[in-house]
Amino acid sequence: MRKIRILIVDDSVVIRRMVTDALSADPALEVAGSAANGRIALAKIPQLNPDLITLDIEMPEMDGLEALRDLRKTYPKLPVIMFSTLTERGGAATLDALALGANDYVTKPSNVGSAAVALERIREQLIPKIKAHCPLLADMGAHPARPEHPAPALVRPFPKVRPPQLQGPIEVVAIGVSTGGPNALAEVIPQLPADLPVPVVIVQHMPPVFTKLLAERLASKSRIKVGEARPGQILEPANAWLAPGDFHMIVERAGPVVRLMTHQGPPENSCRPAVDVLFRSVAEVYGSRALGIIMTGMGQDGLRGSERIRDAGGGILAQDEVTSVVWGMPGFVANAGLADRVLPLNQIASEIARRTLEFRRPGTSASAPQRVQMGGR
Repeated sequence: MRKIRILIVDDSVVIRRMVTDALSADPALEVAGSAANGRIALAKIPQLNPDLITLDIEMPEMDGLEALRDLRKTYPKLPVIMFSTLTERGGAATLDALALGANDYVTKPSNVGSAAVALERIREQLIPKIKAHCPLLADMGAHPARPEHPAPALVRPFPKVRPPQLQGPIEVVAIGVSTGGPNALAEVIPQLPADLPVPVVIVQHMPPVFTKLLAERLASKSRIKVGEARPGQILEPANAWLAPGDFHMIVERAGPVVRLMTHQGPPENSCRPAVDVLFRSVAEVYGSRALGIIMTGMGQDGLRGSERIRDAGGGILAQDEVTSVVWGMPGFVANAGLADRVLPLNQIASEIARRTLEFRRPGTSASAPQRVQMGGR
């Protein structure tokens, strides 16, 4: 059985041991080795040949960001998961790391009460992400092949596409995204036009502090206004709001006004904020005037919410597999036949602009749906 080999890089002996113990308990994983700083890690990579690296950010001699810069020059495709602290400094460094090419991140457990709880938190957060970033190895590990019976080729179903429904003017854009999301949003949101005629509401799976920092970074690069959502804010055109970490975000209508609200109801799909929670409220408030977008991410959060939007007559776009860091969330939506278009990342902003401006230009009117296309295939 071929195990996924991991190199653990952290200056803390305690953390290295804790991560090793957490990963070694899974039969599909193997800790290939460890390193106390980035320089040692870079020297060990050719010796250990890991399938994935967990990389601390703050280390002596060579920190995680510097190590990541050097690593990407030689190993552009080697998956890297950052191990960061749940602080403003840690959040900013994590966003820097994602921009430099890190695939994902996990926050270090803090104030959890015991080593056993901390170990379980690491196991719950880190192991699914390792397997998501090494899907071929994870699949082979789940079905080990004997030499006389080679493993069958992995076949992914071709996405089904449901013809777009006849819609009037779009009144809201709702985006759900997770793993790979910060970079995906950094490509899509800054491309939206300054005169975007609708509001944008976003769920990005991230903890507190991180969502605020991400909103600030997007705001600094975008032509529309971007911020972290606060309860009671009125939805206005050319504004985008991110759900705050650890809070679900919904929209509520009071007469002609639609406001943002947040709450700490139970997690859904192990997530808070959850895409399904937002999408359900969008479907209820906006019906056929909603456009939902599912981009890169693990799991299937957003699947049921996309069903609600489609059942209400709204539209759904899904990011394609080629440009997704993990084709979990958009893959479930696409393969369920809920998306009316499956697009590469670099076409999503222009499609949002086209659909939201449709019927608003002089001389335009509702017409038959355009022929369905598969983007980036």
